[in-house]
Amino acid sequence: MQEQLKIAIIQSDLAWENQKKNRKGFTAKIEGIQEVDIIVLPEMFNTGFTMDAKTVAETMDGKTVAWMQKKALKTGAAIIGSLIILDNNHYFNRLLFVEPSGNITTYDKRHTFTLAGEDKVFTAGTEKVIIDYKGWKICPMVCYDLRFPVWARNVENYDVLIYVANWPKSRVQAWDTLLKARAIENISYVVGVNRVGIDEAENEYSGNSAVYDVLGNAITCTKPHKEQIEIAVLDKHHIHYYRNKLKFLDDKDAFILK
Repeated sequence: MQEQLKIAIIQSDLAWENQKKNRKGFTAKIEGIQEVDIIVLPEMFNTGFTMDAKTVAETMDGKTVAWMQKKALKTGAAIIGSLIILDNNHYFNRLLFVEPSGNITTYDKRHTFTLAGEDKVFTAGTEKVIIDYKGWKICPMVCYDLRFPVWARNVENYDVLIYVANWPKSRVQAWDTLLKARAIENISYVVGVNRVGIDEAENEYSGNSAVYDVLGNAITCTKPHKEQIEIAVLDKHHIHYYRNKLKFLDDKDAFILK
């Protein structure tokens, strides 16, 4: 078990529906990162937030999945990000956590974004996922999931909550506020990685990627509208100290999700 976890977050513009160009861009960015445990990419990092799943979807045997495995092996870091996956005749906004060993853990976005019609194209996931990596319990989620605190509630005693996103500038105040809230209420580190730039639908993205500690303090945050890589070091002692001191999670409500 590692007492510290080093995470790199990549805030980047995305080329619209151009997997090859996006993979090339992220390759250059990833090759500049050294000695980290996890590298986090945005939501739909190889296409942008498109609803044209039929045109750009890949399978789990596709080029982008293989690319993630190669980059994880080369860097020695786990790579995490979401992409459009066709599986059993259904399209999923699927987050992949790819380890250097080649092992892949997947999470399908539960809350499809109805405002953009994502629910009409993609099948919603049903399973919350907790990843055990280097002795850290990691809970991965995707963008719109951030608005639903019950789904993120820390009943599994996880250490890190990670959101990958294409969250527009027009609602970025909600992004900033809710990331901080998820950290405070779950006494957990929270990592939020968002894109920048303007997509084909003329949605503008300011980024505002950040890492928060268990008290909701920003450990690191990016500059708005800039492509940027930031590295944060998470510490197990920080979690244990405040959970033992405050014990707020001991008083949480029991509930059943339907």
